[in-house]
Amino acid sequence: MSRVTQHVDDERRVALVDLLDRVLAGGVIISGDIKLAIADVDLVQISLRALISSISTLTGPPRALEPPGDD
Repeated sequence: MSRVTQHVDDERRVALVDLLDRVLAGGVIISGDIKLAIADVDLVQISLRALISSISTLTGPPRALEPPGDD
């Protein structure tokens, strides 16, 4: 493997890690539709929806627990 190819691969790995970090920090919604049709007759239609995020992004910052009171 040449030095140029190795350098490009290293940049892609870093970029992929950065992309994954951004996606998990902010979240992303993926949406799509798949249709299988023959002669303009829809045989199968599938709708896909996916939410990709980290748990901490979805739940928000942790809250401090209140000590039990004398209620």
